[in-house]
Amino acid sequence: MFRWILGGREAQGAVEKNTVLFIGEEQPKNSYTELQVLKGHFDIVRFLVQIDDFRFASAGDDGLVLVWNAETGERLQELRGHSQQITAMAAYGWTAGDLDHVALVTASSDRTLSLWDPETGNRVQTVSDLQSSAKCLLVLYRLDLWISGGNELCVWDRDFHLLCKTDHHSDAGITAMVELPKNCIAAAMDKEIVIYRLSESSSKSGTSISEVRRLTEHQDSIRALITVNDQAFASGSHVGELIVWDSLDWSAQAYERILWDEPRPEGQAEIRMSSQKQSEMSIQHLATDGECVVAAVGSGLYLYDVSARGVVAYRRAAHDSNILHTMLLPEGQLLSCSEDGSVRMWELQDLPLPAEPASSGFFGMWTFGRSSKQASQQVKKVPEVPGLRTLELTGDLIGHSGAVQMFVHFVDLGLVTCSADQLIIVWKNGERQSRFRSLSLFQKLEENQGL
Repeated sequence: MFRWILGGREAQGAVEKNTVLFIGEEQPKNSYTELQVLKGHFDIVRFLVQIDDFRFASAGDDGLVLVWNAETGERLQELRGHSQQITAMAAYGWTAGDLDHVALVTASSDRTLSLWDPETGNRVQTVSDLQSSAKCLLVLYRLDLWISGGNELCVWDRDFHLLCKTDHHSDAGITAMVELPKNCIAAAMDKEIVIYRLSESSSKSGTSISEVRRLTEHQDSIRALITVNDQAFASGSHVGELIVWDSLDWSAQAYERILWDEPRPEGQAEIRMSSQKQSEMSIQHLATDGECVVAAVGSGLYLYDVSARGVVAYRRAAHDSNILHTMLLPEGQLLSCSEDGSVRMWELQDLPLPAEPASSGFFGMWTFGRSSKQASQQVKKVPEVPGLRTLELTGDLIGHSGAVQMFVHFVDLGLVTCSADQLIIVWKNGERQSRFRSLSLFQKLEENQGL
């Protein structure tokens, strides 16, 4: 396993200056020039789930689940039933005959799971005898199953029948899950990733789940877990560790630790940091486009190329506070939102030629063998990652007065954000909205014969 160490405090020349960027009112690359504020929640809104091409659901600490039309801003349904905050939410779609169906699955601190019909607002099924609240949900479309993770891992069918479950885990429980090939699941529990395998018989009632391996390379609690592509998945921890794993044999393809302190002497494998530094380094969120992984590290953004095995662009101070959610869009676009209440748009750009060389203090790379436990192995110099690029700020969406928790992106309808200020904002393409208004006006004039 490769360990790459990034450190150094000095400014990084053309790559980055070590201050938070600001952008003025003139933002020619920012198409989100109109916004619509949606009200309905009375506590922090933490979750957004896209239902289809025009609908989404929101949920949070008030226990409500609201279904919205992203184009009109209309509140379509209000789903009431949970008595405490929502801890996880997922959309569950399937096809029956010629019809496509979609449902919402929610988990709450009241130790219940609920299945909702977003068309009618009815709660179709509920389970209330859980030993702990579920912290994450995972839908396995290929198997037509879904999984809840908390102090135990439970496997359910579409009708909310419990097929099997694991034994009771530690108090930390399962905080994140991803699907792997060959009916396997990776589940994050504190510092470990546990690999489970599902076994199916001719009937779903014979489904079983078993633990097959534990991955213990992380040195602190795991905060994020994502599937990169069919061959790899990635995990990020509280102390800035980013590990890319092979999805088939579960070995670590690459290990990277992002440091905010002075670079360590070559060959030194261990590190000691204050709790404040560790908080600044915590990986809060990971996103991917199948080729690169963007890691939200404290208030910074790091773009990691999986095939090149290295960071190809970064902003150490992308926001004023911790970044909570990120997304990679086509054509080198990136979105991020933060505790500072802002949503920022970024564009991946090539450095001007000739590029100023990056500081060896920041992009000094060494390999240490498979893990820190094998630090005594011979140290070898790894070539610098080619094609170093820069993240340029192209838009700053200011509208929320509290921490922006996450967002969903509709290709045609815009960007939807939720926040601790209890609001949901739909950010819309101003030019597109102007064309719609003009078209609507012409239609009305034609209907009224020009009057």
